Amino acid sequence: MSQSVLGSCKIVAFAATVNAARAQVFYGDTLGLKFVSEDPFAVVFDVNGTMLRIAIVQELLPAKHTVLGWEVPHIAAVVKDLQRAGVKLERYGFLNQDELGVWHAPSGAKVAWFKDPDGNILSVSQF
Repeated sequence: MSQSVLGSCKIVAFAATVNAARAQVFYGDTLGLKFVSEDPFAVVFDVNGTMLRIAIVQELLPAKHTVLGWEVPHIAAVVKDLQRAGVKLERYGFLNQDELGVWHAPSGAKVAWFKDPDGNILSVSQF
């Protein structure tokens, strides 16, 4: 398979949940993603043209790293919106994060992290 085959195709993003109803509320209502469908296997959202499948699993051991992130134009505004929606930003003692919980990387990127109800680590970034 040549690299151009997958390089020209749309990507599908995945995360997992043990509670489909709770995931639908968080991703749909709290984060404002467009709900597409739910079946016995996943809750599906459209994220600006990308399919996000929140797979329904029996048990979940969340990864200790970011599993899903969004590139945003104005991270401070997005972080404030998330906080107003009841989302708690994560703080990491090994990073120097500002008062909003945003880390300013040496490259100039800005990143903030939060968790979904299943403990999946999500992020917003401004480059």
